[in-house]
Amino acid sequence: GSVGSDIRRKISTFCNVKPECVIENLTMPSLYQCPLMLHTGGLDEVVVQKLKLDVPAADLTEWKQVVSRIATRSKTCSIALVGKYVKLHDAYLSVMESLYHAGFENDSQVEIRWVESEDLTDQAACKEAFADVDGIIVPGGFGDRGIEGMIQAAQYARENHVPYFGICLGMQIAVIEFARHVAGWQDANSAEFSGSTAHPVIALMPDQEDVEDLGGTLRLGSYPCVLAEGSRSYELFGKKEIQERHRHRYEVNNAFRKELDEKGMSIVGTSPDAHIVEMIEIAGHPFFVGTQGHPEFKSRPNHAHPLFRGFVKAADEYAKLKLSRQAQNQE
Repeated sequence: GSVGSDIRRKISTFCNVKPECVIENLTMPSLYQCPLMLHTGGLDEVVVQKLKLDVPAADLTEWKQVVSRIATRSKTCSIALVGKYVKLHDAYLSVMESLYHAGFENDSQVEIRWVESEDLTDQAACKEAFADVDGIIVPGGFGDRGIEGMIQAAQYARENHVPYFGICLGMQIAVIEFARHVAGWQDANSAEFSGSTAHPVIALMPDQEDVEDLGGTLRLGSYPCVLAEGSRSYELFGKKEIQERHRHRYEVNNAFRKELDEKGMSIVGTSPDAHIVEMIEIAGHPFFVGTQGHPEFKSRPNHAHPLFRGFVKAADEYAKLKLSRQAQNQE
């Protein structure tokens, strides 16, 4: 129940706080309802008075819209998040929230399935793990453990036309997989994980090869990216130049760029000087996009990131298609 005025007075007396400054903090069904609840309790007014701020009245219209969108979602889709720390959900917090935000805008409830990449030993294991998911996301990460399983996941998504979204390492994984199974370079790998491969499709940038100190070699912070007109990413962002946050050392090796592109892995985003590959796509696939940046850092509850929005939309469409196929089979 709600805190009555006598309880407020009591708290006020014992805590040396004015009665009107005792704000109730109710447990809400959704985190996104909390600002509205605190606003109703008068928290913002109290803060403004105490800090003597001269501000206009709060306009929570947009926030109320978000909350009502959350409450009325009519679709559901399930996304497999493939990683090696899936027991530690907090390691992927930004990615999780970005998927939820994209769901709010797509009228969709996103359910996340946590898939341990080390369990994906072959395509049969993938078939089992991804049997009823509508999209596969491979987020960023470091180190070589679980890499082969991630490559299996990208292969499964590409071959079975399941929407795939690769972020940072997840994009590099998609490039390695494509190089092995489409370009036919069976030993293709990242120089980060193999010193002996003849096809290091992911490698250190030339200007970094001599730098010993890891701290100095990370591309860190916000970088511009120019998108190819006609690509899905260009369509989603609705503009040619975008900015994404970065945190990586290795990237697509330019020596293999032309051949990858000819074989069907389109390079749709590059640095303005066209030297660094920022985004890849496979055409003719429901959704197969990889980005070297970290779009999850720019997602907001009232403004989903365009790539996440496009990915969840594709997953919703995949779910719908699956249902209609099941219905046909039952007839």
